[in-house]
Amino acid sequence: MAKKYDVFGVGNALVDILAFVDEQFIVEEDIAKGSMTLVDAVRQGALLNLLERVDLKLRSGGSAANTMIAIAQSGGNGFYTGKVAKDSHGEFYKQDLAEAGVDFDVNPSQNEGPTGTSLILTTPDAERTMCTNLGVSVELEPDDVELEPLRNSKFVYIEGYLWDGEQPRAASRHAMAAAKEHDVPVAFTFSDMFLVDRFGDDFRKLTEEFCDVVFCNAEEIRHFFKLESIEACAAELGKIVKTAFITDGPNGCYVIHEGQAEHVPGFEAKAIDTVGAGDAFAGGVLFGLTHELGLNEAARWGNYVASRVVQVQGAR
Repeated sequence: MAKKYDVFGVGNALVDILAFVDEQFIVEEDIAKGSMTLVDAVRQGALLNLLERVDLKLRSGGSAANTMIAIAQSGGNGFYTGKVAKDSHGEFYKQDLAEAGVDFDVNPSQNEGPTGTSLILTTPDAERTMCTNLGVSVELEPDDVELEPLRNSKFVYIEGYLWDGEQPRAASRHAMAAAKEHDVPVAFTFSDMFLVDRFGDDFRKLTEEFCDVVFCNAEEIRHFFKLESIEACAAELGKIVKTAFITDGPNGCYVIHEGQAEHVPGFEAKAIDTVGAGDAFAGGVLFGLTHELGLNEAARWGNYVASRVVQVQGAR
């Protein structure tokens, strides 16, 4: 029986607020460059006040949502699960995601908190630094995971950022367990180095128990295994999951399958903003895997999609 959706994605629903800034701004505001830092509304508001003369752009985002959009832009389709509020950002999020070609149908939060937002600061070296207020995205719970579209998907994709909240973590495990029950392959992304540092043991158990495919980048996997060589990390990763993809920036990626690793070269690109590059790569790969491409072909398409994303502002 043909499946309606290529991928069922679960993640933090965040409105991305995009801004180009100089290096000095990051230094003066004492922000950890190149990472995602959780901030409260007061801190994020203070940063936005400092950027009142900067041209800001809004996008529906969050890591897994960016991946779902990359799937749609590749020619596929998906169903996305995340939590937004009954506020202007929540309405913007739903409309923007729909216009991007992704189905999104989650009951809005009944609480007074805001829709989550991520202030994404991009410096001249194309590095992105995120200051994120999760808002009501932390209220995502198992009951928000709709089983009908999940069963009717070729893949389930979960972002590691969800592990920072107890309810979203439970929702993720629920989605993974339901996927296994209905023979839907599970893909998982480590998302960020700080998550690997905090939840490394949990990610290992999760990978061994539920995952068919894992996505990570070179920095994350080095921290995960505490090894410097990507090749050595790839060998270790191949022992705990059947298929994995390790991105390595402009150098392309490594494909691991049944214990064997192979390098797939990237594409030349003049990067101006690396936000969403890993998300776009995962979207390209998942499009390939759900449209009968081989692993290396899917990785090549993922590299291409990522190379296009880094040449524009934002994750699309």
